[in-house]
Amino acid sequence: MPARLDWSRDGGDWPNRSASRFVRAGGLTWHVQTAGDGDDVLLLHGTGASTHSWRGLFVALSRDHRVIAPDLPGHAFTDPLPYGRTTLPGMAEAVGALLKKLGARPRIIVGHSAGAAIAIRMALDGHAAPDAIVSLNGALFPISNSFARPFFVGAAKLLALNPLTPWLFALRARDPVAVRRLLDGTGSEIDPLDEEIYGRLATTTSHVSGALGMMAGWDLHALEDDLSKLETPLLLVVGEADAMVPPGRAAGVARLAKNARVVCLQGLGHLAHEEAPGKIHALIGEFAPKTAAPEQKAAAHG
Repeated sequence: MPARLDWSRDGGDWPNRSASRFVRAGGLTWHVQTAGDGDDVLLLHGTGASTHSWRGLFVALSRDHRVIAPDLPGHAFTDPLPYGRTTLPGMAEAVGALLKKLGARPRIIVGHSAGAAIAIRMALDGHAAPDAIVSLNGALFPISNSFARPFFVGAAKLLALNPLTPWLFALRARDPVAVRRLLDGTGSEIDPLDEEIYGRLATTTSHVSGALGMMAGWDLHALEDDLSKLETPLLLVVGEADAMVPPGRAAGVARLAKNARVVCLQGLGHLAHEEAPGKIHALIGEFAPKTAAPEQKAAAHG
């Protein structure tokens, strides 16, 4: 049961391995994948995932764009942030530092689950200025039960601060049945290779610690309050079978954001981008041209 993933040991069969490199930015060493030419597109995975979750979509997008997909801090092969910086603004700032190092200015940011919250926070805080944000089953609202929320947040903080918790969780995850149960909770059916990598991540104590630390530092109330300030066009893609983020919450986000619309994909779950990367690629292609600045549209037709 490894304390941390090692690229020479664990990266041999990593999806899109040829696109991987390690970059020092914002005090962290990041694992980041880049490929393609054209406008920059940034992909931000959700809590507990990694670059592997973009396997199919990364390839499709790289045919027409320069695609940038990092492991978020504390996840997979990227260094963790100090505990006090694992907040949503802290994560947004850290990713912004990586973009600056790469000289990247993403025109589109695609975020899955918690990655969508980071994308929106980056736009609100000036760490990026995308023409469009695509939220895939975005975890954008806090727990709605006001009684349960303090318990959940407090429990997450206690778990993250206990050094034994990641070890115990990783030990439990060595049982394939436990990993299968976690994935069943997403409402998605994914490729066996992706399932195996989730199992590998779940049995790595540093990755588990990074996911718990991210949950413990998360407070989505400020994001909810700020959604009305978001000027960037926002596409909210929801999987009808998502068992983790209730699909109906996207309508609430759309009521708050000025320029948002919702698309529901029938039969897909929380990991819709892994189940059907072609459908997500098509949605991004349909949405992004409509968000281009007037001068970009003129150039495209000129």
